[in-house]
Amino acid sequence: MKIKTLIVDDEPHAIDVIEKYISNFSEIDLIAKCNNAVQAFQILQKNNIDLIFLDIKMPGLLGTELVRTLKQPPKIIFTTAYQDYALEGFDLNAVDYLLKPIPFDRFLKAMDKVFDSYKHNAQRISISQQNVEPKGDHFLYLRVDRKMVKINVTDIYWLESQKDYIKVVLADKTLISKQKISVLEELLPEDKFVRIHRSFIVSVDKVESYHSYAIDILGKELPIGRNYKEECRKRLR
Repeated sequence: MKIKTLIVDDEPHAIDVIEKYISNFSEIDLIAKCNNAVQAFQILQKNNIDLIFLDIKMPGLLGTELVRTLKQPPKIIFTTAYQDYALEGFDLNAVDYLLKPIPFDRFLKAMDKVFDSYKHNAQRISISQQNVEPKGDHFLYLRVDRKMVKINVTDIYWLESQKDYIKVVLADKTLISKQKISVLEELLPEDKFVRIHRSFIVSVDKVESYHSYAIDILGKELPIGRNYKEECRKRLR
């Protein structure tokens, strides 16, 4: 099942961020994007839209006012820089209310609510990409120093959890992002990466050597956790 989606925001950068985030989900079909509520209304008249990422404070017509004009509005995730509209947003039965700048882990929670709402009609849609065959241009976006940085997954050597942050090690550089390792684990191709420790995920193709308690990768020895030994043995043989 594809969730037909519309993005509405008067800030081009905000549209870009949402578009990059949803590119991680094969279940999302981005039908259109526009920068005001009037254009959104016209798109809704011509297309069956299941989900709208909707900015609230836009010139001409507020996002909340747009929703009130619709007899059968689709699922709504409000996106805004203003907390003042939160109560009104939830009064309109919004799935979620995201404050800008939107962290990726917070975005995932909103998407989980969307997917959960379909569970009575079909099997719950997975937010992972474990069954998607990775392509050479498969990539992720991470927030690094207030920027969204594009990372091709084939360039990743390993990921290392550091409390609320994640270190992503590439051949020529290391990136630090405020993210949980469990979130990224769900987005990485399962056949290309393996969890070797609660703090480490490594690229199977990049492993240089290994033994019972550690692997060598990019000239560094990383520990294999006791609870991960059997899975590592199977994947690295």
